[in-house]
Amino acid sequence: MIELILGTYGALCWLLFKKFRVIPVNSYTVFTAIGIGAVILGMLTLLLMMFHPASNDARTLAFTTPVVSQVRGVVIDVPVTPNQPLEKGDVLFRVDPAPYRHEVERLEAMLANAQTGVAQIEERLRAAESTTRQARAELLASKSELDKQARDALDQAGAAVDRVMSELDLARKDEQRYRTLLERGFAPRQQYEEMQQRVASLEAQLRQAKSAERQATERLGSGGDRIRSVQERLRVAEAQEREARLAVDARSDGVNPEVRRITAELDRKRWELENTVTRAPADGFVTQLTLRPGQMAVPLPLAPVMVFVHDEEAVLGASFPQNVIAGIKPGLEAELAFKSHPGRIFKAKVLHVLPAITEGQLRAGGQLLSLPSGRAPGRIPVVFSYGEDVAALRLPAGSQATVAVYTERMHALQIVRKILLRIKSWENYIFVP
Repeated sequence: MIELILGTYGALCWLLFKKFRVIPVNSYTVFTAIGIGAVILGMLTLLLMMFHPASNDARTLAFTTPVVSQVRGVVIDVPVTPNQPLEKGDVLFRVDPAPYRHEVERLEAMLANAQTGVAQIEERLRAAESTTRQARAELLASKSELDKQARDALDQAGAAVDRVMSELDLARKDEQRYRTLLERGFAPRQQYEEMQQRVASLEAQLRQAKSAERQATERLGSGGDRIRSVQERLRVAEAQEREARLAVDARSDGVNPEVRRITAELDRKRWELENTVTRAPADGFVTQLTLRPGQMAVPLPLAPVMVFVHDEEAVLGASFPQNVIAGIKPGLEAELAFKSHPGRIFKAKVLHVLPAITEGQLRAGGQLLSLPSGRAPGRIPVVFSYGEDVAALRLPAGSQATVAVYTERMHALQIVRKILLRIKSWENYIFVP
């Protein structure tokens, strides 16, 4: 640009001073011409940058994904070919799956064993419930049978007591009568003594009958040894049933805790086994492939093994000084001149101006933010949209270009900027190492 302006102004001065001699050549006119040229050059440069800015660091940017292995292991296969189109799901590389396969088999055996244990617990619960029901039925039957026997024995003991008491009352009356007759001398002493012996015998029988009645009453209340034995078996059966039921009911979402733990671990190991094969995350290609079998792949974000380039339209971005960014708005016309295609100009439009840059971010940390006063202002990135002619070029990511943005003010200067951009495009024919 400077060369064009200086050349045009120099040609004009040559015509005025040398060719046509319209202006005399002296120190005053020469210094005046130089001053006027410097002012014109400065004003023109300033107006162009203010109203029709340009940037020489425009580049095409591709979306990439650093490929990181999800598992740790030795790489055994890298079937991918660099810079060849890939579809989503194509295999990029494989890690030795043997350690993960063995772990999956071990956990599957543990899961089968745990499930068998759960089935045994459930079977034990069913057996305990059956034993409890049987003991309860036996207890009811025993109580019914013993209750009948005890009541019969109690009735018999009560009848015996009544009978002996009746006989004793009669014997006591006879004894009293014989005592009166003996005192009057109408009865022999032997008969009276026999009556006394009968009264003593009946009293002894009465005591025995009452003792038998008490024992029958106690048996009716306590239930007897058989009932106590059946009750003890019932308590044991109920305790076993509670223990088995607690083991069955100790579940998480209806699953035994041990089975749930092993299942979760097994799922994780199956996931790791599946991820021993790393696949393409989308359509695209792998470039600059250096991964080889025998190398170690680790699941660390800071240690990617390759870079995957997405098959998406590249983004065209450029950075501009902050003092000209106010005039750049989405939708403004722009033109491009790629270094890889000298002599050609391509149309573009401003898509948007990025709202943040590196110098404007705040990061969480243990130190207070410092803002040095001498820090240079950062350049603002601007993203452009382009047409099918640029997309058809299939430019490698990172291709450099010069971009000029034409604002809505000072339309006359657009011609100057366009001329300068085309000169810049022609300069790309010159290869300077």
